[in-house]
Amino acid sequence: MNPIRYAFLAALLVPTALWLLADGFFPEPLNTFTFRSAFLQYTGIVGIGAMSMAMLLALRPKWLEPWLDGLDKMYRLHKWLGVTGLVFSVVHWWWAQGTKWMVGWGWLTRPPRRPPGAGELGAVEAWLRSQRGLAETIGEWAFYAAVVLIVLALVRRFPYHLFARTHKLLAVVYLALAWHSLVLARATYWSQPVGWLLAVLLAGGSVAAIWSLAGRIGARRRVGGTIVELDYHEQMRVLEVLIVLDEGWPGHAAGQFAFATSDRREGAHPYTIASAWDPATRRIRFIAKALGDHTSRLHRRLKAGMRVSVEGPYGCFDFNDAQPRQIWIGAGIGITPFVARMKQLAATPEERPVDLFHPTREISPEVSAKLAGDVAGARVRLHLMVDGQDGPLDGERIRAVVPEWRSASLWFCGPAAFGRALRADFIARGLPAACFHQELFEMR
Repeated sequence: MNPIRYAFLAALLVPTALWLLADGFFPEPLNTFTFRSAFLQYTGIVGIGAMSMAMLLALRPKWLEPWLDGLDKMYRLHKWLGVTGLVFSVVHWWWAQGTKWMVGWGWLTRPPRRPPGAGELGAVEAWLRSQRGLAETIGEWAFYAAVVLIVLALVRRFPYHLFARTHKLLAVVYLALAWHSLVLARATYWSQPVGWLLAVLLAGGSVAAIWSLAGRIGARRRVGGTIVELDYHEQMRVLEVLIVLDEGWPGHAAGQFAFATSDRREGAHPYTIASAWDPATRRIRFIAKALGDHTSRLHRRLKAGMRVSVEGPYGCFDFNDAQPRQIWIGAGIGITPFVARMKQLAATPEERPVDLFHPTREISPEVSAKLAGDVAGARVRLHLMVDGQDGPLDGERIRAVVPEWRSASLWFCGPAAFGRALRADFIARGLPAACFHQELFEMR
């Protein structure tokens, strides 16, 4: 989490510092209207800057993964930036509209404005000023649309397929807000670092918005495939899907994930890959648990022979570290990346000892047998804990089972709150933060 925290702070502090360098926080003379003018510029710059960076992250730039610890972390940063953009936009809107309302109510008296002479403005600045009224109107309505769309994105009960469609509309809203920002930014900014940064962000965000509207996100990393096998475990409501990919898949590491599309109307969904890569067979396996409306229908809708599209691979949850031992915690469907890693270890063994903790609500005999086979092939020590039989899993129990935990790295996949609790517990007892790896498998 630290890389995205640092990136988030930089996304706030760098524009703030450059704005202060250009304007200062206390304008001369200091009164309600001069402060309003400066504060509108500040909130606008930070707000559109955060939205621009969120748009760029929406492109799923693979080259950023090593710097931000994987696309799952990048999506968390994307969410933070989107919420930050919304908060700054609300404050920006209030200072813009609230002051006008207070003037209308007679609470404030606006000082007289002295319009500049025609000779004082360059052609570009004069044209931008002529667009101010239109830009203010477009910005206001785009702000209302952004509030609705971002709030919908944050509501977990809002169906995923509707979220995917409505969230794409934010690209249109962003282009309107970018135009609003370009027109209403102070002309003096464009010759200073704050303006250079704003120009880069507006240009990058606009290109990203157009790329998104054209449906080109991830297009170069998409490969077609055919479903060859389906195995539904009704007791656990878990579906295994085996796909043979067409030529072009670059290969993947155990622990990575991909976006799979079986219905264009539904859009792409992320799934952790549950198989090691063999270029000779080009087979890839996904395991999906019925947790929502889409995954609950998959076992009825998917058929052998159906064509699908797979995009990826993504993620840095790759078990790559220098610790002499590893502890894996795969809670529920979070066992998936560890299944892929065990299949990889069966083909290319390692001497490093591994303890796998798998707390789950239930497990069918068939799945239990498959897991036992994977564990035996990878020479991993399994600790299976079924709810109602074996009690809850916590840090104290893990440390009791693995006394050498201080020399281990921990790899967690499962409910985010459970992972946060384990991380805090182990770090409080001396485990270096860099030794706790958690996949944040939440894309909204």
